[in-house]
Amino acid sequence: MMKTAGVSKKELMQSAQISMSNLVRDDLYTDQQKLALTCRILFDKGHDAGLAGQISCRADEKDTFITQRFGLGFDEITAENLLEVDLDLKPLKGDAMVNPANRFHTWIYKEHPDVNCIVHTHPTYIAALAMLKIPLIISQMDTCGLYDDCSFVSEWPGVPVGNEEGMLISNALGDKRAVFLAHHGQLVVGKTIEEACNLAILIERAAKLQILAMSAGQIQPLPIDLAKEAHDWVSTDKRNKVNFAYYARQALKTNPDCI
Repeated sequence: MMKTAGVSKKELMQSAQISMSNLVRDDLYTDQQKLALTCRILFDKGHDAGLAGQISCRADEKDTFITQRFGLGFDEITAENLLEVDLDLKPLKGDAMVNPANRFHTWIYKEHPDVNCIVHTHPTYIAALAMLKIPLIISQMDTCGLYDDCSFVSEWPGVPVGNEEGMLISNALGDKRAVFLAHHGQLVVGKTIEEACNLAILIERAAKLQILAMSAGQIQPLPIDLAKEAHDWVSTDKRNKVNFAYYARQALKTNPDCI
């Protein structure tokens, strides 16, 4: 006899969250390993655009962060070749340089103390949708993690290596976890590396679905209450870590050298 047949949806959701927290363990990686894995995961999922794009996370020392060195593609990043830099983009060790576009990361870290990881990339479907200069539309269950959680910058400010661009993008982020940048690309942030990695995968999938849907007809909106419910359901810390662990296992099958 099924004991849960009369249990409400809310109770079932709460029970599942408790079970996830108690029974599913997190794979343990250092932040450097998580960042390297994120680079490889996103490369494998179509976020490669040559040397464009940056992935970073806060370091232990105040006002410093970890990111990839300029000149290396996402598929070349390892835990060992990442750099720790200050807010002026100066490496704490060595003579290597970071992408000068990392400057807008510094503004986000200064203005958004809850942000611990930033992913900015130009994947194909995001870049294609950006050319149309229209906002990202969330209208499918799998992408509800971004429902009402992505702001839109409609005017391209040019190459984002100045402080002006940093202030613009940081302000546009507001209380959201993502920014869709017209004529440019995407930026997502997370309280954890796992969260930011998952959102970067999600936003490219959302753009792909939007382009496919627009080619077939008129996109229909989601019911607001149900979309918000789905957003919160997939946005927990444990869910992010479980998802990331799966993507990490995928990446390590072909990129065991990255950690």
